[in-house]
Amino acid sequence: MDTFVTIVIYSSPETAQEAIDAAFTRIEEIETIATTWDIKGEAYRLNESGYMDNPSEELIELIKLSLEYNEITGGCFDITVQPLLELWQYDADDEKQFWELEKSDQLSAIDDAMKLIGSDRIITDGNSIRLKEGSSITLGGIAKGYAADEALETLQSLGIKHALVNAGGDIRTLGTKPGGDGWSIALVNPDDTTQSLATFMVEGQAVTTSGNYERYFNPDKSAHHIINPKTGFSADECISVTIIAESGTRADALATGVFVLGPDDGMALVEKLDNVEALIIDTSRNIYRSSGLSQYMVQD
Repeated sequence: MDTFVTIVIYSSPETAQEAIDAAFTRIEEIETIATTWDIKGEAYRLNESGYMDNPSEELIELIKLSLEYNEITGGCFDITVQPLLELWQYDADDEKQFWELEKSDQLSAIDDAMKLIGSDRIITDGNSIRLKEGSSITLGGIAKGYAADEALETLQSLGIKHALVNAGGDIRTLGTKPGGDGWSIALVNPDDTTQSLATFMVEGQAVTTSGNYERYFNPDKSAHHIINPKTGFSADECISVTIIAESGTRADALATGVFVLGPDDGMALVEKLDNVEALIIDTSRNIYRSSGLSQYMVQD
């Protein structure tokens, strides 16, 4: 998952280290399953062969959940965008990087890649997974949230009642802090990451932010890692989407899907979903808040 993970728990010294070690072990297990760049990874091997018999329960679950969120977001969350990501990523062997090509050449390559995109390119049959020829997946838009959920379940199984897991900005909380106070989560200002734009107080929920300021492909920052599977280009209506939901998996997938949908369609989707709230910042720095977000907002 290529990220830093922080775990905070309140517990007796006797159980704290055991619980934290177990949670990190679980996160490492999920990373090994979900990675697409390590030859040990299940997702990597699936992409390489296009078929996997008897995959882990976790990989099957990640793919099935991804297909659910693909449907929920009208195709805007799509794990089959990997061929598009590979177009945009830096390649030292290329004389010209993809973003340096003429627009006509970009469109031609994107048109070819788009034939490999879509939920119908993934076939799950009993205990096997098949990708149609040429297709590949990325679990980068859901794996961190899923790993945070799994880590929290591990902590809970060991008797921990108060915890926070931060998997590279995908935050999942368990209960409150001792004494009943909620967990304070700051939203970074995308124009100045040393400053916070808002603060949320949560008690058991997940908070995930997707932003185009996090990872760029090119030096002028015009192409970023959140690809619109319907256009082949970087999603261009938002700079930041924060989702509060009941699970890290849900928050992670929806943050990406809503980012691609854009502020209007994205917020319309959020308002239809139960126990989901959002704060969206568009490219003009307009801020959109869902109708129930105020229950989590800390007033200055």
